[in-house]
Amino acid sequence: MPQYNAFTPKHLEEIVTLLEPSRVLHQTHDLLSYSFDASFGTYPPDVVVQPISTEEVAAVVRFANRHLIPVTPRGHSSCLSGGPLPVKGGIVMDCTKMNRTLNIDEEDLVAVVSPGVITAHIHKAAEAKGLMYPPDPSSSHISTIGGNLAENSGGPRGLKYGVTKDYVIGLEVVTPQGEIIRTGGRTVKNVTGYDLTKLIVGSEGTLGIITEATLRLIPKPQASETLMAVFDDLVHAGRAISSILAALILPSKIEIMDQASIAAVENYEPCGLPRDAEAIVLIELDGHPAAIGHEIQVVRELCERMKAREVKVAQDDSERNELWRGRKLVSPAIAKIKPTKISEDITVPKSKIPEAFERLKRIREKYNLHLVIFGHAGDGNLHPNIVADIRDQEEMKRAELAVAEIFQTAIELGGTLSGEHGIGTMKAPFLESELGAAGVDMMKRIKQAWDPNDIMNPGKIFAEPGQRLVLTDER
Repeated sequence: MPQYNAFTPKHLEEIVTLLEPSRVLHQTHDLLSYSFDASFGTYPPDVVVQPISTEEVAAVVRFANRHLIPVTPRGHSSCLSGGPLPVKGGIVMDCTKMNRTLNIDEEDLVAVVSPGVITAHIHKAAEAKGLMYPPDPSSSHISTIGGNLAENSGGPRGLKYGVTKDYVIGLEVVTPQGEIIRTGGRTVKNVTGYDLTKLIVGSEGTLGIITEATLRLIPKPQASETLMAVFDDLVHAGRAISSILAALILPSKIEIMDQASIAAVENYEPCGLPRDAEAIVLIELDGHPAAIGHEIQVVRELCERMKAREVKVAQDDSERNELWRGRKLVSPAIAKIKPTKISEDITVPKSKIPEAFERLKRIREKYNLHLVIFGHAGDGNLHPNIVADIRDQEEMKRAELAVAEIFQTAIELGGTLSGEHGIGTMKAPFLESELGAAGVDMMKRIKQAWDPNDIMNPGKIFAEPGQRLVLTDER
């Protein structure tokens, strides 16, 4: 275990010389504001810094490495796995003020962005030029691109277009030693040496701090169609999804909501969804108008063949937006049911989607929990969310057991612990069950080579001896 130095008033005096004093926060209320994210646990840092340039980031990291003080990078902290939690104290580096660069290059089809830029602003800037940045995490209206890069975020369009790492072709990074390096570049093809760009994206801030990114853009599709299919059986909905993909049709999105999701939305903000349905599936196709016009009819027929009781195709943008409104309301709606929302994401092979649904239903019944199933079903990325009350210790114990079984289910079906939320602190105890001891050891050796003092976002990805998932107040 690394030995960190305690943060002292002398350290604070030195940090204040590296940035403007107004961007060095150390009052108790500031530290509490940076002690949590959208997951579980509260860990106050010793100080918060708000750099506005790569040089300031490098100066702070050099200071931290010299004095053996942990550094935790942070964006807007919408993370659901504990990525920006300063579990070892030390310095929180708030990168949200690094938001000055958002350049769209139509000739090279790239966007060059600072880490503090809101992801939705990249979407808007690209679309204004007739282009598209495909990764679309559900939190894109509040999340920063730096956080998306750190967690390798996905989203509904992942089925057809992939996730964040598939569109990152170049990075500027401050290493744990405070050096500034560039990886990749502005070309789509680049096979010069090891692919450090892909290594850093998704490393959750454990290998360095991203200070600029070059993102690949694509032409915006000419048209889109949206369909909603209603099912009386969740497993039949899963089979419909499998049949669509087996028919060699690749929608841009396939989203699913189970009955609990539907009821939560209708109680929260009625959208006219069928309360008695066990599941609804939302499908979006995009591309050339003639092609998707044919494909939407094939999708309709396949859903009906798989026992959909109703299939509705949106006739215009208004109907399309209304169909998607219900899906977008799921997270805020279920948060109203009980005060504690445990948001998980697992991914299984597409062929295992029906079995995954069946096993999640059994877990819900076994532990007698309010388990809601929704997510990006087309690529097997499901979001089993448990709503509970953290004040009810017995219920939270059952939730802990259920979450562990959800993770085990994903692994047994040939899937993975996380499709887009990352490992962070929440899933670290389960990493070895998926990768094996040798696989985890190899990752640890990479971390040690990059960051021998283990100052960069320690306590993430790799579990400490005896660490387990804890959702109660035992922590």
